[in-house]
Amino acid sequence: MARLDGKVCVITGAGGGMGRDAAILFTEEGAKVCVADVNEEAAQETVAQCQGDAFAITANVADEKSVATMMRATAERFGGIDVLYNNAGISPDDDASVLDTSVEAWDRVQAVNTRGVFLCCKHGIPYLLERGGGSVINVASFVAIVGAATSQISYTASKGAVLSMTRELAVQFARENVRVNALCPGPVETPLLLNIFGADPAALERRRTHWPTGRLAKPREIVNGALFLASDESSYVTGATFLVDGGLTAAYVTPA
Repeated sequence: MARLDGKVCVITGAGGGMGRDAAILFTEEGAKVCVADVNEEAAQETVAQCQGDAFAITANVADEKSVATMMRATAERFGGIDVLYNNAGISPDDDASVLDTSVEAWDRVQAVNTRGVFLCCKHGIPYLLERGGGSVINVASFVAIVGAATSQISYTASKGAVLSMTRELAVQFARENVRVNALCPGPVETPLLLNIFGADPAALERRRTHWPTGRLAKPREIVNGALFLASDESSYVTGATFLVDGGLTAAYVTPA
């Protein structure tokens, strides 16, 4: 039997990257998926790659009306919601040290990364409660656990907020059979990151020193962790900081 057979999942930021991989994998595992993204064309492209039942919707997670509409449309189409995969997030080029980051850049990141998770939980969890429970997966990051001299202060702060929200919601809804966990990826092999490192090989080598595995994660390796959290296999897992980081946050000295 497929691991998500019959489950209805809302995946934000599913127009590309790990969100797209998640939509493809979740439908392969039997889920019905709402593919949500601010870019309608990208969301449709994801749906075209899904093997199962999926539909695209344009959604801005920073906008409350948009989020409420997304959740309602999913429940009306599929009869309810079982899984919230709050994946949408941004890390703009102008997010830097606290000394250099503008208030506008700070607010822009918090609106998507922090308010977006808040709104998706606010408007999504009631549908999980109607089904007698479900799973919420909030995408945080390893940067919420460790500090970095190469700062991206707004992004880091937003992911720390996601961890705190996750713990609070996990405790609040545990007895109502709603599990809430934070998925914390390490550095992932995405076009954006590869482009950054491609322009500065020295930066790649500097960071590689701190990776116990010596490599970036493949997107599917992160999404496999989300699959576990979405499935009933993780029925006793809630409030967890679920690190999929190749041992990065455990490292003090790495192999030469």
